[in-house]
Amino acid sequence: MSTPPPPQAPHTDAPPAGAPYTDVLLPAAEHAGADDDGSPGWLRALGPRGRRAFAGAFGGYALDSYDYFTLPLSMVALAAYFGLDSGQTGLFTTVTLVASAVGGAFAGVLADRIGRVRALMITVVTYAVFTVACGFAPTYETLLLFRSLQGLGFGGEWAVGAILVAEYASAKHRGRTLGAVQSSWAVGWGLAAIVYTLVFSLLGDDVAWRVMFWTGALPALLVVWMRRRVQDAPTAVAARERDAGKGSFTAIFRGPLLRTTVFAVLLSTGVQGGYYTLATWVPTYLKNERGLSVVGTGGYLTFLISGAFLGYLTGGHLTDRLGRRRNIWLFALLSAVCVLAYADIPSGADTLLLVLGFPLGFCMSAIFSGFGSFLSELYPTAVRGTGQGFTYNTGRAVGAVFPTTVGFLADSWGVGGALVFGAIGYGLAALALLGLPETRGRELE
Repeated sequence: MSTPPPPQAPHTDAPPAGAPYTDVLLPAAEHAGADDDGSPGWLRALGPRGRRAFAGAFGGYALDSYDYFTLPLSMVALAAYFGLDSGQTGLFTTVTLVASAVGGAFAGVLADRIGRVRALMITVVTYAVFTVACGFAPTYETLLLFRSLQGLGFGGEWAVGAILVAEYASAKHRGRTLGAVQSSWAVGWGLAAIVYTLVFSLLGDDVAWRVMFWTGALPALLVVWMRRRVQDAPTAVAARERDAGKGSFTAIFRGPLLRTTVFAVLLSTGVQGGYYTLATWVPTYLKNERGLSVVGTGGYLTFLISGAFLGYLTGGHLTDRLGRRRNIWLFALLSAVCVLAYADIPSGADTLLLVLGFPLGFCMSAIFSGFGSFLSELYPTAVRGTGQGFTYNTGRAVGAVFPTTVGFLADSWGVGGALVFGAIGYGLAALALLGLPETRGRELE
């Protein structure tokens, strides 16, 4: 058995001065995870209750992703069915993401007041019910309303699930553990792409888009399982019960937390503005401007989604090794480069389009892997749900302007040219990091 390393000084990227709450930093050797690095180590370290929490959060976020992507994948059919222009279709995404800011912020407050698991179940039921309702929409306006209500649940799931798992995870493994939770977004995206390919190949477009939304009832099965198997972390429950100010919006705008909240919102805005621009418009770009069939679009998305899945896992490991800020800086730069390259591929170079889909998906997903751990570590337990829910989802709402802007620009620039607008978001994210501390190795208090 190896001898434990001697104590070392805290990591210089995370000075305690000005931190929003008392933090404990692990020795540098522990950051590297030399002893039990890799998925068996971090998964084993969660313990039985933590692994059940991980499974619940993973499944909830995968199905959250599935329900979200039913819209972008059905966008062409919806536009034809309701006679919509690019601006109107882009508005679907904006409404979803703006509503998600409201839902996510209040889900964070609920998580602090009634517990992580109960709040998580409420979000899952909400987005499942209104996704199914979208399939029955008789008009564009009704669909827009149902989609906005779906956003209320969609906005809260990730923040609440990420906090639930973060409070079970050790500081040594938190980045890769939350990166693995984040990878479930690619799983749900992939499932949606498979179902899309099958449904739109077998049914006419007028019916197929409704069937896609109806399959959004799947998350209800997960809620039944979570009710019996998943619990909040005992230490987090005790910490919340000791603090009378739990779940307070005003608390995250006071003292040192004010600076944290402002810059965390800017960070979330940049990353999500870039991401949702691509997630919303790439399927339309492939089908309308590249002339790909339903099956062809599914094939190209396979490369994009495979890159995304590996990006989440790789980014999770790197955020523990490099630190939260360096990981985001690295992939903000690489994501912007990939967006510009992808949008500039000449007509007819479909093989290059296929190949570049992998690094594009990889980079724009790896940047997200550190979010769960980073935002959880920026706030104390009593307002962790409120802080993470507010910053992540406010960023999502402001970032929602990006897909709509692309929709309006697409009529004159083309979708491919307008996608370049997404690169601006990644530049904003890089700048926002200048106002946030490094938190790698911080124990949750």
